[in-house]
Amino acid sequence: DWDDVPPSSALEEISEEDAVQIIAEPLLPLQSSTLRDYVDHSETLAKLVHLGVDLSQVEKRQKAGQLLLTLDFEKDVRKILLFLKDVGVEDNQLGPFLTKNPYILAEDLEALETRVAYLKSKKFGKAEIAQMVSRAPYLLLFSVERLDNRLGFFKNELGLSVKKTKDLVIRLPRLLTGKLEPVKENLQVCQLELGFQRNEIQQIVFKTPKILTASKKRLRQTFDYLHNIMGIPHHMLTRFPQVFNSKLLRIRERHMFLTFLGRAQYDPAQPSYISLDQLVSLPDEVFCTEIAKASIQDFEKFLKTL
Repeated sequence: DWDDVPPSSALEEISEEDAVQIIAEPLLPLQSSTLRDYVDHSETLAKLVHLGVDLSQVEKRQKAGQLLLTLDFEKDVRKILLFLKDVGVEDNQLGPFLTKNPYILAEDLEALETRVAYLKSKKFGKAEIAQMVSRAPYLLLFSVERLDNRLGFFKNELGLSVKKTKDLVIRLPRLLTGKLEPVKENLQVCQLELGFQRNEIQQIVFKTPKILTASKKRLRQTFDYLHNIMGIPHHMLTRFPQVFNSKLLRIRERHMFLTFLGRAQYDPAQPSYISLDQLVSLPDEVFCTEIAKASIQDFEKFLKTL
């Protein structure tokens, strides 16, 4: 996943000499390759398991297993847990959070507090910060400079107001932690290949931020079907960009069924107009009875003919 990469600086505090020591004098018996075997010998591991940390997932992360074995629960871990609770991570989320981001246990507490203070200075509320940290576990590993640059990028690139930029990253906090290249590429695809105007892209992204991280292939295919086959103009797609989050198969099946029934009418000026929102978001039963004016059995029978 594009946002699942911790910053390279996460473990910089461990010097090369320290790393060599860890390898030269293993805390664990050499014959085992799994953390689970050492829970009985390590108070830190035992307490993390009790919290709900999934060690089988942690050990898949680079150097994370070694890191946990060097930590003392009372000295290193407890203060980070208290900090996370103070930020607003719920008790039952601490385990899943540390499973995804064990590296935070090696971070300097003061640095973490500085990053939260920065978010507060940018007028993010306590509940918003809690939501962002919970949904983007690597967020607090990044420096204030990095967070500031990232907010600036979205504000300038999309021409958003400060408030709208904030709203955008609250709804999709991974934008602050993920790589920027896919985002830049998707913006280019929308403008150069799909032909949206800058102000249309602004509206689309604000309504459905996930477009910035969607697969480019899927974006192209969905647009091609909606625009070139169904005849939906750009301004309508701008009004209902949620349609890009829908499975193309679902759009295709429903459009073909409506076409078969002579009901595929997407022009709001016409009396039998069907909005893109109705086309994709309604459950099959409701779509059939209210939009297609047919039974679910008719729809299922039709799908078998495709």
